[in-house]
Amino acid sequence: MKKKVLGSLVLISSAILFLAGCGGGSAKEEKADGPVDVEVWLTPQWKGVMDSTEEGADYDSFFKEAAKRYNEKNPDVNIKVQVIPGEQRSDKLSVAIQTKTLPDIFFDSSFALSEYAHMGVLEPLDDIIDDKTKGDIPESIWDNVQINDQTYFYPFGHNPGTLAYNADMLKEAGLEQYIGDEHEIKTWDLEEFKTILTTLKEKNSKVAPFGLYAKNNQGDTWNLSYMRMFGNEFFDKDGKIIVNEENGVEALSYLNELREKGLTTSGPESLTSNDVNAMFQNKQTAINFTNSVLFAGIQKDMNDGKVEKFDMRLANIPSESGNPISFTYVTSSVVFNTGDKAKTEAAKDFVKFYSTDSELVKASQNTLPVRDSVSKELAPDLPYLDAYNKNSEYIINFSNNAPGYAELRNAFFPELQAVFTGEKTEKEALDNFAEQGNRIIETNEKKSVILK
Repeated sequence: MKKKVLGSLVLISSAILFLAGCGGGSAKEEKADGPVDVEVWLTPQWKGVMDSTEEGADYDSFFKEAAKRYNEKNPDVNIKVQVIPGEQRSDKLSVAIQTKTLPDIFFDSSFALSEYAHMGVLEPLDDIIDDKTKGDIPESIWDNVQINDQTYFYPFGHNPGTLAYNADMLKEAGLEQYIGDEHEIKTWDLEEFKTILTTLKEKNSKVAPFGLYAKNNQGDTWNLSYMRMFGNEFFDKDGKIIVNEENGVEALSYLNELREKGLTTSGPESLTSNDVNAMFQNKQTAINFTNSVLFAGIQKDMNDGKVEKFDMRLANIPSESGNPISFTYVTSSVVFNTGDKAKTEAAKDFVKFYSTDSELVKASQNTLPVRDSVSKELAPDLPYLDAYNKNSEYIINFSNNAPGYAELRNAFFPELQAVFTGEKTEKEALDNFAEQGNRIIETNEKKSVILK
């Protein structure tokens, strides 16, 4: 497997101090005599155990129910659950590392937690993953949760990223031939995509055909994917950035040409992903980024009367080849090495319990199931599942497990801004990013604890 990391130099330094303070992170030799306390942190994922309509549904409902069921056979393990706002994750974990108060378990998207594996503060989880689980989850998912062939993130669900489009607007513009079925993820090539955007603009100049943004690093997974539209792989086989090669420059030129022709939102350099998502819901754009959770959320808001209804459908990020460009966020559990063997063993056992329990794993329907067995069982209740599964063969590892990925994200969007404001050519911007990015990767490779 490729190396996976979200690097952070400050946090790595803190981690080294933390590990030194607890004997290099080795577990205590003796188990605790009394009850074991296991602390679980998570960022908001879904409300309720299985569904947000449950009475008293909240973001901690699933883990509280899982703890209740686990305690029926393990009464000596006290499980405490705390919800952490996503924007506070890095700061709270940084403090926890320095003060040696890390939680035992954290549940989040694997790419958001990868940096902690390279700091040496995460436990490998292969000893709690059996052959049945390995065979039940696709290889593309395992590729997102392993580093150097070791599993640091126990996959639970995943959240594929695509585009969404307002089919009503396409119908009004006479573009019926480009509309997919209700539960299909439609695939367009780049010429078709440009035709759609051009016609939308001609028929309704008040609506931005395509939602483009580059104010910060949020939602940048789509912008990274757009760079692959002409076949560029962004990283070479050695993990170095090659997005500045001809086919990468061609992709950014294509995107910028759409902007120059007024086929995107105006001033994307000053727009966030949240901005354009709101514009799409307010019918100010026709085609926008989305993922399975965002898409379902908009559908719910339509049904609840919070968003005016329209015919919203899915499409893949287009490419010159005509093949989909697909990626996904894998929601996973990690176990921190706190230096307490009893707590570590209990934490691993709890992770294994709720990640394999035949009933609890059905909660992955709140994103999408990673397990083939769960997908088959829940397929009748998940109308888009078949379309997402058909895309699975095209899933890319958008971070390439690159050391220093968090820093790469912060280096990328300013180059997009420079292109969109005319300060740099597409080639100049991508050359600069590649130079910075490869320097970041090289620096963080040397600092990675597990790569050593």
